[in-house]
Amino acid sequence: MMVDPTLAEMGKNLNEAMKILEDGRNASDPDADRRQFSRSSIPGPLQGDGQDVASILQLVQNLMHEDEEEDKPSHRRMQNVGEQGHMALLGHSLAAYISVLDRERLRKLITRIASDTTLWLCRLFRYESGSAYYHEDDREGLLKVCRLVINTRYEDYSTEGYTVLNSRQPVIYQSATCRPGLGQHLCSQLGLPLSSLCTVPCNTMFGSQHQMDIALLDKLIREDVETGKLPLLLIANAGTPGAGHTDKLGRLKELCEQYGMWLHIEGVNLATLALWEVSSPVTAATRSDSMTLTLGPWLGLPAVPAVTLYRHEDPALSLAAGLTSSQPVEKLRALPLWLSLQYLGHDGIVEKIRHAVELSQQLLEKLKTLASIKTSVEDELNSPVVVFRFSQETSAESSGGSVEGYFAGEREVLDCLNRWLCERLAQLVPASGVDIVELEDEGTCVRFTPLMTAAALGTQRCDVDLLVERLIELIPVLNCTLRLRLDFREEVYRHSALSYIEDLNWPGLGAVRYEPRIEELNDSKRQLEVEKINSELLVKLGELDADRIFSTGLEFGPEKDCIFIGMATEDLDVAELVDTIAALGRDIEENGRLLENMTEVVRKGIQEAELQLQKDNQDKLMEEGVLRQIPLVGSVLNWFSPFQSTVKGRTFNLAAGSLDSTEPTYSMKAQTGGLASPETPTTSAKRLPGQRLFRRKGAGGSDSHSETSSVGQAEELSRERFPQPTPPSPVPDEAVSVVPESPETPQRPPTKENCEVGTQEGEEEEREPVGQEAPVEETGR
Repeated sequence: MMVDPTLAEMGKNLNEAMKILEDGRNASDPDADRRQFSRSSIPGPLQGDGQDVASILQLVQNLMHEDEEEDKPSHRRMQNVGEQGHMALLGHSLAAYISVLDRERLRKLITRIASDTTLWLCRLFRYESGSAYYHEDDREGLLKVCRLVINTRYEDYSTEGYTVLNSRQPVIYQSATCRPGLGQHLCSQLGLPLSSLCTVPCNTMFGSQHQMDIALLDKLIREDVETGKLPLLLIANAGTPGAGHTDKLGRLKELCEQYGMWLHIEGVNLATLALWEVSSPVTAATRSDSMTLTLGPWLGLPAVPAVTLYRHEDPALSLAAGLTSSQPVEKLRALPLWLSLQYLGHDGIVEKIRHAVELSQQLLEKLKTLASIKTSVEDELNSPVVVFRFSQETSAESSGGSVEGYFAGEREVLDCLNRWLCERLAQLVPASGVDIVELEDEGTCVRFTPLMTAAALGTQRCDVDLLVERLIELIPVLNCTLRLRLDFREEVYRHSALSYIEDLNWPGLGAVRYEPRIEELNDSKRQLEVEKINSELLVKLGELDADRIFSTGLEFGPEKDCIFIGMATEDLDVAELVDTIAALGRDIEENGRLLENMTEVVRKGIQEAELQLQKDNQDKLMEEGVLRQIPLVGSVLNWFSPFQSTVKGRTFNLAAGSLDSTEPTYSMKAQTGGLASPETPTTSAKRLPGQRLFRRKGAGGSDSHSETSSVGQAEELSRERFPQPTPPSPVPDEAVSVVPESPETPQRPPTKENCEVGTQEGEEEEREPVGQEAPVEETGR
């Protein structure tokens, strides 16, 4: 068999390129090459000789992963590109190569590719006698269909243009559950005013609240017809973007035929048309005038175009609307899909869709057994989309909380908790592909759409089982947190130094702020003091209990300088937690105030000591006389006639902040200190290794020491981390001796009097009678 060498080389290069890009993430030291290529990736002049393919691919790989940090593992979903993905990527390379063929060979090839792909898709999704338009933007097909309908309904549109629209204004109808911004995009691209867009509300009394209200739609159409408007097109859903519900397509088709409207359908549930057993609401989609299929997510095919299947008999109008093109190159968009469909085959395509539907049914069956989980599913037997949310238990016993509706803003709190639940499930089970969806009636929910994620992430049945296991583990945490929020608020109100911060968007117990009891400060200084105390308090709380989440809240939250407490568990003692916050905040405030007071006391004491030293030096000079100040004469005079000065030394007591005389020190041969150092209080209960704080007595999973005081635990932990140094001598730390200096006083020979406190001190202590207690032991300890 003859082989084109260019095609063979293309396939080989693609395999090598994919291997480099995929294996680069598993390198032993990815940061080394990343740093090297990040420096070379700075835009600059092109190299004269160019670079080889391997270097360019290595640069691409590093640019793809340059934002990933080694110490922070990423939970971002990465599509699993398999063999079918390689075929889709190969199709883009082949399209570039085929485009250089001669015109006749190119025309034959693209005609075969387009006809084969269209035939396969029409048979696969039961859409008989249809044509196909391939487009990158999934809204582009609907836009082209609107142009086709305008050209069909306004015969002079091709010659007169938009002026013919003034006779009868066209109206496009869409459901309130359509994709956000879809109708506005159509009006802006078609040059129509927003008054040409009519949004039809959903059911309010009967049927699903996510389905279009057909009776109201009929009324709106009749009103538009009576006012001279032209009903042009109706956009229906076979699987709404949020909840995955399907409109009543059969009834809508009858209504469109009645008023001569075009019916366009889109949605994820259209994928189930490929199965043997299809629900009747979705089967009606085969009668629509057009529908858009997004095969890339359904089959896990990267970079394949979306397809809009439509029925129209006039090829000239289709060409005018842009649904067909005279340019052969544009028809090559179907090539990646043509290759992928052949690689998967009919059975492979059906199996992928069936597997996704079975995953939804598996999860739905398990969610029915959970009391705190509410599901929002249209068809429990065939729905490929599962939407669920956590709801407060109404029958569970409360240890301090109450039943549903016990506080204002419950809807916002439940939305916040469900948002946290979805984020945790996505982190714990990334292969599940769950995401957050905001529904008008239900609020924030968790959505499981395997048709859009399973093929790309490789989701299996074991992943669904793991998802349910993690959900069961998180439900008690959600129940306890919701139940204890009121207890936390009441406990905070009991402390005058704490302020409760109401933040309904925080997934946890709540927020609290410690307010210092300093009234004389102005607003700016008080704000700085509040920020300082709460930041230190946050650090201490994190050191006390690493299992509990203490943070500064949401990054862009309205409240600042607060302490946000995370999710709660069943054994949490809220009263002890709040008491500990208040006690630690009070300690931080008092320590800061003590430091400020001590600084002021030391400053004043030094000034007073300097004045006292000057006065004592002057008194001593007056007592000794002038002769004793002369160096030689003073030494001789002191030898023959020693002088006994009446000036005594001074001791600066840091604890009392006062100057005391040193006479008791010299008389008792030890510093006594007016005030003995108070003993450090010790707590009766110490935190044992492995003990967890803030646990209620008798609660499941709590230790036997949970009844200890939170304040005592905080003080004991601080004392264990920062042990007090043992004093080397009996002299207390707060006593500092200050001896007055004699200016230019000559050194006197040692005498009996001045040697009394000196070398003989130790000998006299040794000669004390046995059994007599030393004075240093009476006063120093």
